[in-house]
Amino acid sequence: MAQYHVAPLEHLVDQFEKMPGIGHKTAQRLAYYVLNLSKTEADELAKAVTDAHSKIHYCSRCCNLTDQELCPVCRSAVRDQSVICVVETPRDATAVENTHEFRGVYHVLHGAISPLNDVGPDNLTIKQLLARLSNTEISEVIMATNPTVEGDATALYISKLLKPMGVKVTRLAYGIPVGGDLEYADEYTLAKALEGRNEI
Repeated sequence: MAQYHVAPLEHLVDQFEKMPGIGHKTAQRLAYYVLNLSKTEADELAKAVTDAHSKIHYCSRCCNLTDQELCPVCRSAVRDQSVICVVETPRDATAVENTHEFRGVYHVLHGAISPLNDVGPDNLTIKQLLARLSNTEISEVIMATNPTVEGDATALYISKLLKPMGVKVTRLAYGIPVGGDLEYADEYTLAKALEGRNEI
């Protein structure tokens, strides 16, 4: 019995299936959706992907994503530059930002220390964070890494580096479930966690 096989369609499904949280059935639905787009819509989608990939890079100050030298938060004249919220990913910075409670700036580590996954301090943007602290007057660093073993280890490691510099280091209060990710927490929980942060 002959198999129904359309190589470009299967390749498209394979590409969608590589995305986080996308199973085979969802990948198929997305592929058929793309096939039903007009040529103009398909070109716009392809251009959006290639533009994002080529134009977005790390902010030279906080390592968040931006299409300019500095991200909008670092460029803002109304943000409190003396308070830095350290997060694991750009998605986590967005989650904190969505609370509308935080008025400081961010630093994105792009991961957490995880020896089992061969991720050490040198694989993160910790050196850039230390450089920021030596060049600017910082009153507080909020460790907003995820409440996981890796997130706690990362927060503890960074706090030990910062304590001799005389910088106040706080940790988000546990209003966020242990083992959870910031990007999935609701705004109220995140706002309460920011309000109740503790020094470590």
